[in-house]
Amino acid sequence: MVTIGGIEIETPLALGPMAGVTDMAFRTICREQGAGLTCTEMVSAKALCYQDKKSIPLLKMGENETPAAAQIFGSDPKCMEEGAAIAHEVSGADIIDINMGCPVPKVANSGDGSGLMRHPDLAVKVAEAVIKGANCPVTVKFRLGWDKGSINCVEFAKAMEEAGVAAVAVHGRTKVQMYSGTANWDWIREVKKAVNIPVIANGDVFKGTDAPRILKYTGADMAMIGRGVFGNPWLFAQCKAALNGEPIPALPPLSERCDTAVRQFELAAANKGEKIACLEARKQYAWYLKGVPYAGYYKEQIVKITTLEDVYRVTAGIKRDLC
Repeated sequence: MVTIGGIEIETPLALGPMAGVTDMAFRTICREQGAGLTCTEMVSAKALCYQDKKSIPLLKMGENETPAAAQIFGSDPKCMEEGAAIAHEVSGADIIDINMGCPVPKVANSGDGSGLMRHPDLAVKVAEAVIKGANCPVTVKFRLGWDKGSINCVEFAKAMEEAGVAAVAVHGRTKVQMYSGTANWDWIREVKKAVNIPVIANGDVFKGTDAPRILKYTGADMAMIGRGVFGNPWLFAQCKAALNGEPIPALPPLSERCDTAVRQFELAAANKGEKIACLEARKQYAWYLKGVPYAGYYKEQIVKITTLEDVYRVTAGIKRDLC
C-alpha cells in the first residue's frame, strides 16, 4: 500500500500518462489487469482556461476509476492554477499531476514539459500555483534533466517537495535522450534518498520481472509503466504477479488478445465517437499484433480501418488465419 497525500494506492504500479494512448478506454483495460494508479493524457492548462472543447473530454474518468490522476501541462503559474481547478472539477480525479517531463520539441522548447527543468524557480511557482488551485494532492512528473550535462533531478525533486507536492515520478532519461538508450535508474535512486515524499520510478519496465527490479534497485515506492504496455496491458498482471512472488502468467492466446483490443476500441467509440476511435485504433491494433508471425497482411488492413465494422472484419480474418 502506497499513500500519496492521503490517497491510498493498493498496487504499486502506475500507468504512465501518454498522449494519444492513455485514453479512458485503454486505462479501463489496464486497471482490469492490475494498474493501481491511472492517469489521463496530458492536457494543456491554457486550453482549459480558454474552454477548448477538445481538451475537456480528455479528462473524463471511467466508471469507478479511482485512484486516478489528471495530468496538466503549462508554465504560466496563473493559468496553471486555474487549469488545475478546472481539471479537478471536470475529472473528479483524486490527484492532479503536473507534466514537467514531456520531451517533445513543440512542448519543451516553449518552456512547458521538460522545459521547466531549465527554470527550477519557475517550476516551483508552477507547482505552488497548482497546489493552490487543485484542491487535492498534487504530483509532478519530470526527467533527469535537460541533457547529460545538466542533470538536476535531485535538486529539482527537493524543490518540489519543499513546494508541497505529494509525490514525484522520475523518468530515468534526459529530455535530449527522448526515449532512446537505457533509462538510468541510479539517478532515481538518488532522488529517493533525497526526499521524504513517495517516489515513482519510470523507465524501461518492459517485462514482469522489471517491476520488482526497478523498485528494489531504486528503493522507489511505485513503478510507472509507459511504452511497455503498448498493445500489452497484460504487463500489469505480469508485474503484479512478480511483485507478489507468484508465477508470471503467460500472455493470453492471440484470439483473446484480439477480443481485448476490440473491446478497447468499442469503449473508445462509445466515449469519443466511432470515427476518432477507429483512426486511433490503427496504431493501437498494430501494437497488439507486434511479434505475431505472418501478421503483415493484417497490419496493412489495419491502417485502413475507418469503422468498427472494419475492426470486426479484420479481427475475424486474424482469428481465421493466425490463431
